[in-house]
Amino acid sequence: MPIHTARPVPPAVREELLRLDDAGRPAVPRTDDEGGAPLRCCLRRSRPGERVALVSYAPLRRWAARTGADPGAYDEQGPVFLHAGECAGAEGTDLPFTHAHRTLRRYSADGRILGGRLVEAPEDFAPALTEAFTDPEVALVHVRAVEYGCFLYEVRRD
Repeated sequence: MPIHTARPVPPAVREELLRLDDAGRPAVPRTDDEGGAPLRCCLRRSRPGERVALVSYAPLRRWAARTGADPGAYDEQGPVFLHAGECAGAEGTDLPFTHAHRTLRRYSADGRILGGRLVEAPEDFAPALTEAFTDPEVALVHVRAVEYGCFLYEVRRD
């Protein structure tokens, strides 16, 4: 059975996005009074009083730049929350944000979408990832929120 690792936005990328995001805009930090924003830098929900920034992020574009893939029309950017200050990174090895409906979008090594799957129950999340990675053409999976379509994190084989 494959092992899957959720990959947060890397620290160096977080710093870049806070200076100038993937839409070419500087971040506008704010205090999250309520908490609960899904932070992509540490894969947990924000806590009340933390400083966060909502920035535009193009995860497939950045992955393609590192690997030489060409996502073509599948290149997209969207909003993500990040810590606006220091971030300790991911706090555990569990797959985060599995408590609600999620879409698992599969990509090949050349950046093409190979399919997707709606996951409705938390207990179906890990089996759905295992199923995705049984296809040898799947290089990575993007986990997305159904309600807003936002990118949550990337999962790759270990």
